[in-house]
Amino acid sequence: MALTTYRTADVDGFKVFYREAGPRGAPKLLLLHGFPSAGHMFRDLIPLLADKFHIVAPDLPGFGQSDMPPRESFRYTFDNVAQVIERFTEVIGFDRFAVYVFDYGAPTGFRLALHHPERITAIISQNGNAYDDGLSDGWTPIKA
Repeated sequence: MALTTYRTADVDGFKVFYREAGPRGAPKLLLLHGFPSAGHMFRDLIPLLADKFHIVAPDLPGFGQSDMPPRESFRYTFDNVAQVIERFTEVIGFDRFAVYVFDYGAPTGFRLALHHPERITAIISQNGNAYDDGLSDGWTPIKA
């Protein structure tokens, strides 16, 4: 069974915590978690895939063990979260990778794909909304 390591990356002063497993020379797979979770949600999946993939599962900004700056200094929008994660992939050397998106991770991962389609080898989506209409009324105050 592949060993999962726990790391942090400095993304221009923003600490992103992540789990990593698998051989560095293997195809890269970025796992983006849902709400209200963290990369911890992939704890059982990572060992199943780590013999064939170089896997990274970050905690999105404001989740898990990644930095959670106050809203006065960081706007928690999908655009801003995607910018941090895009830069995170650059910092850790994920230049070309598949992305697995779940729930809240989908708008983040889809933005990565739109901004740099040449970096994305595949998109695996589980319960991922690609449109605002897919969000329930419970999201109205959060979106505001």
